[in-house]
Amino acid sequence: MLEVNDRIQIPDTEFTWSFVRSSGPGGQNVNKVASKAVLRWNLSASPSVPDDVKARLRTLQRRRITVEGDLVLNSQRYRDQERNRLDCLEKLRDMIGQAAVVPKRRRPTKPTRGSREARLQEKRHRAGRKVQRRQVGEE
Repeated sequence: MLEVNDRIQIPDTEFTWSFVRSSGPGGQNVNKVASKAVLRWNLSASPSVPDDVKARLRTLQRRRITVEGDLVLNSQRYRDQERNRLDCLEKLRDMIGQAAVVPKRRRPTKPTRGSREARLQEKRHRAGRKVQRRQVGEE
């Protein structure tokens, strides 16, 4: 069971695991041991996650979600299978935790009177500098 927070808990039965050979250095061991963990989780069919969190997770992780609605994660950070499996679960926990936070709504604000006046003053100053650069016979 993956516990993200007090309201989101995902049973292990929703996860599909596969293990393949890792890439990178490791000597002869890398050719024999399938230590890379690949996690597939059907986000669309999961009853464990609220719909609003699913929608935010889809927008945040759109590159990791397949056409069928599966979220695919992999880990090959460690040299043994179990630690890579736990690393995948930790990545998923972080992703769901990030998507569970409701973003604050932006409240549109107006510029202050002082900032408007400062902007206009700066425009006048810049225009005056350009007027001084002109040659005398131009006007």
